[in-house]
Amino acid sequence: MSTRYVENARKILCIGRNYAAHIKELNNTAPQQPFFFLKPSSSVLKPDNGPFLVPKGASVHHEVELGIVLNRDLKNLPDSFSAEDALEAIDGYALTIDMTARNVQDEAKKKGLPWSIAKGFDTFLPLSNFIPKERIADPYNVTLELSVNGETKQSDKTDLMIFPIHKILSHMSCMMTLQKGDLILTGTPKGVGRVNPGDRVHASLSVDGKVLEQIEFDSVEKDGPYVYKET
Repeated sequence: MSTRYVENARKILCIGRNYAAHIKELNNTAPQQPFFFLKPSSSVLKPDNGPFLVPKGASVHHEVELGIVLNRDLKNLPDSFSAEDALEAIDGYALTIDMTARNVQDEAKKKGLPWSIAKGFDTFLPLSNFIPKERIADPYNVTLELSVNGETKQSDKTDLMIFPIHKILSHMSCMMTLQKGDLILTGTPKGVGRVNPGDRVHASLSVDGKVLEQIEFDSVEKDGPYVYKET
């Protein structure tokens, strides 16, 4: 079971804007090189470990992604780091959902403030079981799907990535050391949308029509004192 890898991960790194249609649907600018942000380990929602929590006042969006887990440390990788090199550095994969409090993020962006909170609430990273890399011969031949209340919202293949995995790893490693066990999310395809309390979310990762992993959970309102207010 993969949760030991996530619990041991010192970092969870997430690539943004790595699918062209997703960039377009949010009216964002395409990056000239990969950019990434971090999510805290406390945001992980393990398989079959309770509901997804929607913060009060937050407009939460789902973003289904392919996650990769590293089997070694990587630092200052050269531009010549290849697709084959990247595969050798991967321990395995996971189906992930990068949840985003979109209104929290949008306000922070508008005011030039950090938007870590928008990605970092408890349960904001639903995660599947670990997938040994032998089960995915080609990480660009993976289909990611997500539905809300039985209605398909996202369904695309990973061959639509703008920046391939080896470019992601080489770029990241020049800014911070990537460590064995780190979890890296590779971006989300088009179709992101809202998750409300009461919704049931289902996601799957498949190769050539065979489902390798699934995530399914109910959504409820997060308890506690937090209510989104303008900063």
